[in-house]
Amino acid sequence: MARNAATRIAEDGAGLAAVEHWFQTRGWSVFDFQRELWQAAASGRSGLLHAGTGSGKTYAVWFGALLHAEPMLGTSSAPTSATGLRVLWITPMRALAADTLRALQAPLAELLPHWQAGMRTGDTGSAERARQMKSLPQALVTTPESLSLLLSQADARQRFGKLDAIIVDEWHELMGNKRGVQVQLALARLRRWRPQLAVWGLSATLGNLEQAMQALLGPRDAPQGVLVRGEQRKRIVLDTLLPPHPSRFAWAGHLGMQMLPAVVAEIEASASTLVFTNTRSQAELWYQHLLEARPDWAGLIALHHGSLDREVRDWVEQGLRTGKLKAVVCTSSLDLGVDFTPVERVLQIGSPRGVARLLQRAGRSGHSPGRVSRATLVPTNSLELVESAAAQHAVAAGQVEQRPVPEHPLDVLVQHLVTIALGGGFRADELLAEVRSAWSYRNLSDAQWQWALDFVVRGGQSLTAYPEYHRVRADADGVYRVELAAIARRHRMNVGTIVSDASMHVQYLRGGRIGTIEEGFIARLKPGDRFLFGGRMLEFVRVHEMTAWVRRAGSGSGAVPRWQGGRMPLSSTLAHAVLDRLEEAAHDKFIGPEMQAVRPLLELQRDWSSLPTAQRLVVEAIRSREGHHLFFYPFAGRLVHVGLASLLAWRLARGQPATFSIAVNDYGFELLGAQQADLSLLAPEQAQALFSEENLLADVLSSLNATELSQRRFREIARIAGLVSQGYPGQPKSARQLQASSALFFEVFRKHDAGNLLLDQAQAEVLEQELELQRLRATLAELRARTLTLQRPARPTPFALPLMVERFREKLSTEKLADRVARMLRELERAADKPSAKGKP
Repeated sequence: MARNAATRIAEDGAGLAAVEHWFQTRGWSVFDFQRELWQAAASGRSGLLHAGTGSGKTYAVWFGALLHAEPMLGTSSAPTSATGLRVLWITPMRALAADTLRALQAPLAELLPHWQAGMRTGDTGSAERARQMKSLPQALVTTPESLSLLLSQADARQRFGKLDAIIVDEWHELMGNKRGVQVQLALARLRRWRPQLAVWGLSATLGNLEQAMQALLGPRDAPQGVLVRGEQRKRIVLDTLLPPHPSRFAWAGHLGMQMLPAVVAEIEASASTLVFTNTRSQAELWYQHLLEARPDWAGLIALHHGSLDREVRDWVEQGLRTGKLKAVVCTSSLDLGVDFTPVERVLQIGSPRGVARLLQRAGRSGHSPGRVSRATLVPTNSLELVESAAAQHAVAAGQVEQRPVPEHPLDVLVQHLVTIALGGGFRADELLAEVRSAWSYRNLSDAQWQWALDFVVRGGQSLTAYPEYHRVRADADGVYRVELAAIARRHRMNVGTIVSDASMHVQYLRGGRIGTIEEGFIARLKPGDRFLFGGRMLEFVRVHEMTAWVRRAGSGSGAVPRWQGGRMPLSSTLAHAVLDRLEEAAHDKFIGPEMQAVRPLLELQRDWSSLPTAQRLVVEAIRSREGHHLFFYPFAGRLVHVGLASLLAWRLARGQPATFSIAVNDYGFELLGAQQADLSLLAPEQAQALFSEENLLADVLSSLNATELSQRRFREIARIAGLVSQGYPGQPKSARQLQASSALFFEVFRKHDAGNLLLDQAQAEVLEQELELQRLRATLAELRARTLTLQRPARPTPFALPLMVERFREKLSTEKLADRVARMLRELERAADKPSAKGKP
């Protein structure tokens, strides 16, 4: 029953006093932002809380939700019994769920003793699931996927009939991907059932807060939303481990293990350290090298990444909580809000590639209000010293990346239609209005909606003859439902938007499971081959039923698994900060220890060629025995450079037919051809046309194998849309089976259903996600505004060498690559040591 304003104020005052008393009894202070949120939530308002990691966000929103649901909590007037779900907490990671549940349970015994808090994730046991099917607890911690499964139950509306509040944790991680869209659609459904529902999101590192709140609350409720900003009391200290010999020539990973002694010393000096790497392969290597350097640390340091078995990760996380582990080498698997209070500091191996990621990882140390967070960057090549200096400046200036929100992904919508058809059914016009209340679908056209509905009803134009794709049918009352149990079972087994490359379990012949490795890596192994995984040297024995059976191998070297998606591109925010540092260097300003350390490299680049800046695009033309090289340095990130290099190669070859080999990194790209390109096209007036956005889409698609790229992307879309199943428990499909199935659909649609909107989505996702088309447009605009400086150095410059090494890696073995690079370095160092050598002809 709705309360009038006077009653609400009186009740909320009593509850607020009880909450503040609970804080006081623990010696905690209540921050102003917490009190602000409690008052807003207690009055029924929704919004977004933005506060630093470890600043008290969890209890800010938790007590806000409790005050909204039970305003008299902690008083004699509080209800003594209640049933049904009242507060739903959505977390992006199962690993966070257990920690979150412990935090939520802490105040309940004292303030709401009749409440129970539970957890529902993919790790929840069958007995607990059965209990929850009978009755959900008053508070439930779950994931987007598990929430969708709950919504697919026929009695979903009754299950959520008493829901008062929803909290979405780590919204900045969810909002930019399809899992966030899945959450938007679920919130739209729950808001329709419960119009007075209070919805709150938590964010720690984000640049577009207003859009984040709009995506969370939807276009109707966002204007009334409350944006609460946490107090900036969290102190973050950032510094850099300087290499003893930075070198005037750098390439990816060239410092190698030179930094190992310094890293060991830093770990030694702290009680507990997280050592973050950017890839799982890098984590495996650093863990192994740390153990080799300090064998006495066996059992005191550990490895953590997403491919290790759940039991292994749980053991590591518990060791961090209790302070038993001195250090953990990890990846983004520990990026998010798991509370490891004993952790004193963070080491970041290599550039974090983004300001938000650096802040998120730094916050893993000193993870409680009032404590200092400290992160130290460990460069893996000399140029990363510039990135380190740039990152520190960006943090000091409050510059954090934005997260774009996906626009109406139809594969997620198709899946949602089947979910809702299972969860009680829907009427088309009512569900359309509901879907449009989700931010990502606010502009969904009638034609797009009708296509999606037709696709789940009869399989679209090309699958009409196949009954298994007639997933939803309208009954006599116009309510769409799923009639066949087999379709319902298959949908529930494959619900969600997380799509990864098919992987195999790795297990000892006599022993436990170690984790999972992508199928493609295992397929290249022969019996007896050795590889490093889980911090152990393993010998491959055989594959049986999607499991790679192994035994422990002796000491020695072995291959290191490579996982897809390992390389993160430089963010635009950090890229612009790097260009600002280079601008200072161009004017002989080397501010800070990082810039002083890299000064010899930058001065040599300036002497032999020129330094790129936000006002100057440097292009270098060099001739060698390999051919004619063109090096461009836009500093726009790896993904943009892939599209930009292909685009410029296409445009350069239109007037003078040519074939180019392409190499890219985060700083620039190389075009290598047998013949010299027409350099007149780089003249100021011609360069404007070269960097034009006119016919951009057509030129990009022509310059790349767009069909092949779209087909790869279509595999994910087909899985989410329910066309392809990943199999049932114990019967997973291989990557080859999934790819073959999705490729078949792709070809059928392309030849017989050219208007299929999933094909359009595949192409759009290639352009936006793999090539960052929006950022490519922005980069082209920036390049047109810069002054193009064409340099003709006599030899490769410090900025050119890393690109040449990238190209060598594609065609040379590790040993031959080392020999080739060593020979080039000797020649370049000799040239650099000549006092009069400027590198220019």
